[in-house]
Amino acid sequence: MNISLSENKKHGNTGKSRKHFFIRLSRDYELYLFLLPAILYYIIFAYGPMYGVQIAFKDFNGSQGIWGSSWVGLKHFKNFFQSYYFWPLIRNTLTVSIYTLVAGFPAPIILALMLNEVKNEKFKSLVQTVTYAPHFISIVVLVGIITIVMSPNYGIVNLGLQALGFEKHNFMTDPKAFRHIYVLSGIWQSTGWNSIIYIAALSSVDPAIHESAVIDGASRLQRIWHINVKSIVPTMVILLILNAGSIMNVGFEKVFLMQNDLNSTTSDVISTYIYRRGMVKADYSFSTAVGLFNNVVNFILLMLVNTVSRKLGETSLF
Repeated sequence: MNISLSENKKHGNTGKSRKHFFIRLSRDYELYLFLLPAILYYIIFAYGPMYGVQIAFKDFNGSQGIWGSSWVGLKHFKNFFQSYYFWPLIRNTLTVSIYTLVAGFPAPIILALMLNEVKNEKFKSLVQTVTYAPHFISIVVLVGIITIVMSPNYGIVNLGLQALGFEKHNFMTDPKAFRHIYVLSGIWQSTGWNSIIYIAALSSVDPAIHESAVIDGASRLQRIWHINVKSIVPTMVILLILNAGSIMNVGFEKVFLMQNDLNSTTSDVISTYIYRRGMVKADYSFSTAVGLFNNVVNFILLMLVNTVSRKLGETSLF
């Protein structure tokens, strides 16, 4: 009897929830229509292609199709783990990603804190425009600029070194220079744009808090550290979690354009290896397995960092 009553109550609550949902849907249907393009985009271009992930566990043959290809289980994963390229690829990918995170993550925060202290609005707007502009330069153009600047014959860097008495050096073919060029050029391109979210977070700080701190005798640096930095910590944590979730993803286009036979020992990362095996050698099953492994590692890192963040503080993605 008690079970029947609880089941009836449960069904009743479910019916009420469903009724409330349709009421909200009919009342705010215009807002839900705005979500429709984004939902369709992810269904068509993100979730739809997941159907093909199964070829990572098959020996894909174009004439037989996905379903007709023979099942091989974890064969391609084992081949990748046992291959000569596995550890060099992992090392190169992690080195570039961690270098980018360590050097690039604080840059927009520092820029936002500095711009927040600028009182001259014209100068502030000028600095923002100059720092935002590189974001709109395409990767192809950016690598072209890097190649010209680093040219051993007419590049401004080598001309400066020559003027100081040093010998010219071809940085674009130097394996040791690749990571520095990749990361530093990325910081130059993205710092201004990435600072926007921090500037927006700083704008929400109540000026009365700063006025009270000034009355209490706090210096500018103390106010920046204890008020401004503290106010953007939640934003910093969220972005850090997202960056940690893509630690295995190194931008393919930029690496591919900067890569050559002489610097490949440090420039060959997972994304370029997938391209080489999948598109050049047409080994679709193997390259899909490598890409799936890469995404699984990213997902695990995202969940791990998010869990740690939730336990240490109140800020997390979910």
